[in-house]
Amino acid sequence: MNILVDTHILIWTLFSPNKLGKKNQKILLDQDNNIYVSVISLWEISLKYSVGKLKIQGIKIEEIAKAVEQSGFEILNLSVDEALNFYMLPKLKNKDPFDRMLIWQSIKNDYYLMSKDSEMSDYQDYGIKLLI
Repeated sequence: MNILVDTHILIWTLFSPNKLGKKNQKILLDQDNNIYVSVISLWEISLKYSVGKLKIQGIKIEEIAKAVEQSGFEILNLSVDEALNFYMLPKLKNKDPFDRMLIWQSIKNDYYLMSKDSEMSDYQDYGIKLLI
């Protein structure tokens, strides 16, 4: 199974794994699954860190990509197609641009999206496959 993790799941995996439920821990540790982290999440972490909305301890912000790879996750770049066709994603309740791009990437790549945000289920009619 191909799984894109949202930013919260990534942060919890790296810094507070006890916040992940047992089900999600099992999925993330399953060697048969391919786990992806979008560059969008890395950008969101950097932005929130720079404005003081996110505190990171025990690691430099510049080392997060290395920590992602050491966790066995693969970094997913934003493709030109995903960037240019983002306008096609309907504007529903979720207005967060980072969440919306993660939703779009998971739809375009036919990946499951692992998130804590149940609002993302509004996009099920548009192809989102969620692991909440």
